[in-house]
Amino acid sequence: MAVAQAKLVKETEDCSLLPLVHDIIKCMDKDSPDVNQELTKLKTKIQETREQISNMSGIDCSPPEQQQQLATLREQVRTKNQLLQKYKGLCMFDVPKAS
Repeated sequence: MAVAQAKLVKETEDCSLLPLVHDIIKCMDKDSPDVNQELTKLKTKIQETREQISNMSGIDCSPPEQQQQLATLREQVRTKNQLLQKYKGLCMFDVPKAS
């Protein structure tokens, strides 16, 4: 599971197309034969990005459904924070000080 999360974090961080576009422009300025290779990299990156977007959770929901889910989750967080504050106020969590 940790490996899957690490891969997901890596994929979400590496979503910029600008460096690839920059490399293509540099190749075009130099009349380099590597332009096709750089274009292929860009096409591959765009396809990977499309797949990531289609695999995102909630992408199949309409905006009002997403807003409802967000409101529900915020209410759950609010309730849990209130409970946490309530339980923090109880004596049983007081840590005795060392002498």
